[in-house]
Amino acid sequence: MKSVDAAQDTSGAGRDWNALAARIRAWGAELGFARVGVADLDVAHAADRLGAWLADGRHGAMEYMQRHAAIRRDATRLLPGARRAIVARMDYVPRDAPPDWLECERARIADRGEAVISIYARGRDYHKVLRQRLQALATRIEGEVGAFGYRVATDSAPVMEVELARKAGLGWRGKHTLLLSEDAGSTFFLGEILTDLPLPVDAPVTERCGTCARCIDVCPTQAITGPYRLDARRCISYLTIELAGSIPQELRPLIGNRVYGCDDCQLACPWNKFARAATLPDFDVRHGLDRATLVELFAWTEAEFDARHAGSAIRRIGYLRWLRNIAVGLGNARSSPEIIAALQARADHPDPVVREHVAWALALHAAR
Repeated sequence: MKSVDAAQDTSGAGRDWNALAARIRAWGAELGFARVGVADLDVAHAADRLGAWLADGRHGAMEYMQRHAAIRRDATRLLPGARRAIVARMDYVPRDAPPDWLECERARIADRGEAVISIYARGRDYHKVLRQRLQALATRIEGEVGAFGYRVATDSAPVMEVELARKAGLGWRGKHTLLLSEDAGSTFFLGEILTDLPLPVDAPVTERCGTCARCIDVCPTQAITGPYRLDARRCISYLTIELAGSIPQELRPLIGNRVYGCDDCQLACPWNKFARAATLPDFDVRHGLDRATLVELFAWTEAEFDARHAGSAIRRIGYLRWLRNIAVGLGNARSSPEIIAALQARADHPDPVVREHVAWALALHAAR
């Protein structure tokens, strides 16, 4: 983050801000961003919706959502003097994904022996990729205008990034609460540069979900309780990534073979037929995570987990939560000697949570 005193402000009343905004978009494209837009920081309406969502307790154990609610409403708490958000989009579908990747992903979910990891997490940690490139963009702007106040964020600071992206014209909020774009679906990351520069803002685009409710209908746990309403406590992404401890037993069968995150609402969305492949190698699949089986991943040692997920978003859940999630998947898989043996090998695991989920899985297979 950089802040600048008013006396040091080099913006100047005579600067052509439209021309600067155009150059920022061009520099963003050179850095691998598919789209760049600019928004003002008035997110009051979205912040009110967030407040109601928090009051209902739908954030579950994500206490930081409640703790930082006031900051999300007022970006100047993050950057004094902030006036705009430069919002950037980066596509993440792996470069070598087959043309029928949507069908392939759905087939993997249906094959209960496969380990399904959200597409966005199969490569390098997006936080690092976007943060580095947003910083490079900020440095490029600084070279043009001189020192200015800014702060880079990408899912790493309490910023209402979907709302800012919507206001910046990058897309509209879908009924699953993700941002949707008519030329890229929803398979992209978002990042922001909060800035004190008075850049011209972009206009929002028209919402285009219409009467479609496929994302709501397909949700395995019915976490999308209605258009634009998500109960995180039931969301598989929350259960496999954010939730520590035991996964509620009534939800375990609904998780299926999803080990880290869930893409079902995106796979069902008609707009994702327009999803774009990444331009960067960072999001290429690592260690066969697009074809690994549950048994294979369950056999990893902690050292293998740490080494293979180095630089990956997956590593932050830790080895024990990884085993817990896979144990649930193995419990939901079709019974086979291989699966039973894999579970039995960890039946006496020293961690009580892992042990509990393994016991649950073995009990399911015994009942069959």
